[in-house]
Amino acid sequence: MSQIKNHLRHVGGAVVTSLAALLVFLALVLPDQITRLPPGNFWLNALVRIPIEAIVAIAVLLALPERPRRWTATILGFTLGVLTVVKIVDIGFFYVLAREFDPVLDWVLFSDGYHFLEDSIGKLGAFGVAVAAIASVAALLTSLTFAVRRISRLLARHARPTRHAVFAFASAWIILAVFGVQIVGGVPVAAQAAAELARDTALKVPQDIEDQKRFDREVQVDAFRNLPDDQLLTALRGKDVIIGFVESYGRDAVQNPEFNGTVLAQLKADDAKLAAKGFAARTGFLTSSTAGGGSWLAHSTFLSGLWIDNQQRYRSLVNTDRLTLTRAFKRAGFRTVGIEPGVTYAWPEGQFYGYDQVYDVHSLDYHGPMLSWSTMPDQYAMRQLDKFEYGKAGRGPLLAEVTLTSSHTPWAPLPKTLDWDQLGDGSVYGPIIKSAEGAGSVWKDGHRVKEAYATSIAYSVDTLISYVQKYGNDNLVMVFLGDHQPASVVVGQNAVKDVPISIVAKDPKVLDRVKSWGWTNGLTPAPDAPVWPMNEFRDRFLTAFGPDGEAH
Repeated sequence: MSQIKNHLRHVGGAVVTSLAALLVFLALVLPDQITRLPPGNFWLNALVRIPIEAIVAIAVLLALPERPRRWTATILGFTLGVLTVVKIVDIGFFYVLAREFDPVLDWVLFSDGYHFLEDSIGKLGAFGVAVAAIASVAALLTSLTFAVRRISRLLARHARPTRHAVFAFASAWIILAVFGVQIVGGVPVAAQAAAELARDTALKVPQDIEDQKRFDREVQVDAFRNLPDDQLLTALRGKDVIIGFVESYGRDAVQNPEFNGTVLAQLKADDAKLAAKGFAARTGFLTSSTAGGGSWLAHSTFLSGLWIDNQQRYRSLVNTDRLTLTRAFKRAGFRTVGIEPGVTYAWPEGQFYGYDQVYDVHSLDYHGPMLSWSTMPDQYAMRQLDKFEYGKAGRGPLLAEVTLTSSHTPWAPLPKTLDWDQLGDGSVYGPIIKSAEGAGSVWKDGHRVKEAYATSIAYSVDTLISYVQKYGNDNLVMVFLGDHQPASVVVGQNAVKDVPISIVAKDPKVLDRVKSWGWTNGLTPAPDAPVWPMNEFRDRFLTAFGPDGEAH
């Protein structure tokens, strides 16, 4: 009986050790982007790689006495656990935002993600996901720490053959690295993924510090800061201007043949609506500072004329007196308002942007159901703009910035376009949303996700054009653009960051001012339409509509 117990104990120990070795090995070779692996070849990719980190760690552990070896193994295991967590977070960031996680600046996004979960699956579901995530992180850190400690004890008991193996693998790694040997397409056998991640993560701190210094210099450069108020936007005096941000309206919405048919058909129909009302449009592209999310980074880039691609720059910007496009309108004598259905809590940034009034989710008087993350349909938000501001008799010139949210992830459930006079207090949407297909159903099929995305973009753009058709007077000028491309689940991880931008006006003199821009006639941009960095738009717009703009 004792022999059987000893045998089982020996087998059990071997199994645990093997699992510990496998866990450490996978942690070392796991990439931070799943798309870097050829489909179906994950295990082949893993099994044929030689991680240099393992070779170096084993050599160090073998050279240490027992007590320092235990402490070193503990530190190495915990460090590997932290790096593995960062890799997993990177996978999520690349999947949603098409970029890596910044451990210095991106913590605020976890709060935004939690709020998104609350809106999508409820507070209890979001809490459950958060608890599961925290527990998984703790389990991973603990498992890898104990795994490395266990392996170090085993190696110490077999020091001599282990040294020979280290020498052999180190020699093989050097040869493979020198000749760049790859067995699975594009993946080198000589691996150093964990070391590269550790280096990149450590470098984030000095890089972010240097970026802050660079931004402090950039914010001081502003050709329009000291321009007299009576020289700002002179060509738009007597006009009303609406700036609309269409959530996730990217280049792929109009050019990706997988799903652009719905959007192109809507843009064509909307061109006809504009023509029937006497309006025309010009359209080009801007390159956004973000992708897949972080709308506020794009908004601030567009309005400030500065490149805002991280939270550090954003926080620094809103604590300056930078002349934003909205504040320029204010200085030019316009009443400036923000229609912000996505703002659900205190928003001090409204003061930075120079709004006379901000209409958030609470002041827009919506009494219908939420649409996942979106608090209300775009059409309702636009109708409230007319009710509270644009439709008022005897008012002065108006600048309204509108943030549309119906095309926000997860693109389900989606609202339907209704007669403007039927919207009421929004309760009319109750039965519509109740009968609409939910996100849980749509997201079971990747193709249906893309179709839902395209449908939401068509709805949001049509809402803006239908607003012009219903309420627009001869002096209305509308500028609308996408804030960023949608998540990579729709466009992939190698998509460009371009977004369409259109200027709509009835007065031909307005469009003549931007003739030299070379934008496409109509709402559908040509594939070769000009592309500018988003932060260049403010200066180009202020120049075009200032006293030094094109003469006519």
